[in-house]
Amino acid sequence: MPVAGQGRRAVSANRIVSSESEELILVDKDDRETGTLSKALCHDGDGILHRAFSVFLFDRHGALLLQQRSGDKRLWPLYWSNSCCSHPRKGESMNEATGRRLLQELNIRAELEYVYKFSYQARYKDLGSEHELCSVYLGRSDDDVRANESEIQAIRYLEPAELERELAERPEHFTPWFRMEWQELCDKYADQLEKYVNVGDS
Repeated sequence: MPVAGQGRRAVSANRIVSSESEELILVDKDDRETGTLSKALCHDGDGILHRAFSVFLFDRHGALLLQQRSGDKRLWPLYWSNSCCSHPRKGESMNEATGRRLLQELNIRAELEYVYKFSYQARYKDLGSEHELCSVYLGRSDDDVRANESEIQAIRYLEPAELERELAERPEHFTPWFRMEWQELCDKYADQLEKYVNVGDS
């Protein structure tokens, strides 16, 4: 399994690491590349399908690392979401992208396990949309997280039972892709998920 972030340097805890001008990878429904386009244009209107990833990181006790998105985000600012999510850039592999982003957002490295990919489309008010073909990864890390303040407002760890309660009581506090991914992991990939959740206190 690839180790995301291996061989890369840590970055400043408040460094700007993304921009609306970066080139994202456009794909069709079968994940075949069809070109590139700026991040801004990919998210305008109803969005244009592009490649993305979501990472779910657990600590040794089986608690999931959640992040609250920065208030400066164009889409879903201050919503809670999974540990890390972003896009590979033009010419970048998924392994390179996940490693880069874990370091840029959280200043950690982790061994990741690919689980599945899915496409979704979600609109945020009149400010734009996510329209992504998203690869979902699981991993574990006990590294000390140092959140990048330009990307992340806050972080916390939640046990799965606590997360389920919050999702049931306050679903509007979480990003739509996170809600979809967590439900899919629980429903269809429970065997893989349990390797990270049912780890005890050792």
